[in-house]
Amino acid sequence: MTKFALLLAAAMLPVAATAATPQQIADDVSRQQLRANVEKLVSFGTRHTLSSQTDPKRGIGAALDWAEEEFERYSQACGGCLTIATPSDTVTGRRVPNPTKVTDVLAIQRGTIEPNRVIIISGHIDSRVTDVMDSTSDAPGANDDGSGTAAVIEAARVLSKYKFPATIVYAALMGEEQGLLGGKILADYAKAQGWQVEAVLNNDIIGNSCGSDGYCDDDHVRVLSEGVRGDWTKELIAAQRSRGGFNDSPSRNISRFVEELADELALGLDVRQIWRTDRFGRGGDHIAFQELGYPAVRFTVAVEDYEHQHQDLRTDNGIKYGDTVDEMDFSYLTKVTKLNVAALAALSRAPMPPEPTAEGAVSIDTTISWKSVPNAAAYIIRWRPTDTADWEHSLRLPGTATNHALEGVRVDDWVFGVSSVSADGYESPVASAVPGGAFKPWTPPPAE
Repeated sequence: MTKFALLLAAAMLPVAATAATPQQIADDVSRQQLRANVEKLVSFGTRHTLSSQTDPKRGIGAALDWAEEEFERYSQACGGCLTIATPSDTVTGRRVPNPTKVTDVLAIQRGTIEPNRVIIISGHIDSRVTDVMDSTSDAPGANDDGSGTAAVIEAARVLSKYKFPATIVYAALMGEEQGLLGGKILADYAKAQGWQVEAVLNNDIIGNSCGSDGYCDDDHVRVLSEGVRGDWTKELIAAQRSRGGFNDSPSRNISRFVEELADELALGLDVRQIWRTDRFGRGGDHIAFQELGYPAVRFTVAVEDYEHQHQDLRTDNGIKYGDTVDEMDFSYLTKVTKLNVAALAALSRAPMPPEPTAEGAVSIDTTISWKSVPNAAAYIIRWRPTDTADWEHSLRLPGTATNHALEGVRVDDWVFGVSSVSADGYESPVASAVPGGAFKPWTPPPAE
């Protein structure tokens, strides 16, 4: 059976007979609730970072207050299972000419077994029009990024009904359009809290399926991931030149994990992996996490509509411009949100990925080694030729194993990795046995 086949087979049983699977949990995602969330965000007129933080009805302050109230409401429904946090910083910069308080709104669902192991879903709550400094004009921001924020809030509603071994953080980030400010604030907060951040799923522009040229694709979502780690050093690059690793960052293995999960779920949505940190020459809030060594990817639509993002509300030559609700595809947004919710459930139930190494120079065999992982009942060694994208071979070992010799498998010709499996069958992302492959900030190995 494939990676998630046993878990999905359990979905054929009544929920009462087994713990809800990621697919069953994701089925609770509501198209109507997502639309209501986006429409509420648009109702604030503008959510520009430099707009009012005190007006109760219009501006970024009102939007942040609403997001916090939604998280509080869902926390009350689950008996206080969500802790609300609002990390902030006062910022000045090229797009913030006067000192401005930038605040993120977080709902933290503590894990029952490994509360310090953290998986984050994020979207940015601020919006803009053509002039990035225009803080007064209406900036609906329905898709950019009302869609991502709506997904975060809906994920909190759905997942807060369950308990998970690891911690899930739901994050509405401020200041993305003014310089990826909210992402940096949360990344710094995670570091200050000492969180073991396993994965960040950043959702930015996930609610339309047609482009300005009329081309439509509601069957795919792009997941973008870095190749070389954002916290690289000269020592890491030197090690990767010798032993490989340019295509095996933890972020890239999160992307592979999500693609395989999407293949197994019955969502009508496939992942198109984009092997680039973000779209060409552009950026998002996940980058700040990568720069601190935390695995992070960006979800975004298969086809962008440039006439309906970063645009003043207007009609020119019969063409309508502006990021409005009527230009969105809520059925598509629902599928992307379901994929996020299923990924959060699967990641938080699986153990942490191992930290494997591979040895076998001038040998016909390869030995893979790793330290034992808490709550791992089994491990799976995976390998693939160096010129292929996906893992092709695998070998399952018991949870007592910490190494294995692959006889007749020459280390030069393959990339190796290891995943952890929980007692109830949830498999972690693969951690590649390359320099920088571990799911933690990079530190040079001790000198020999």
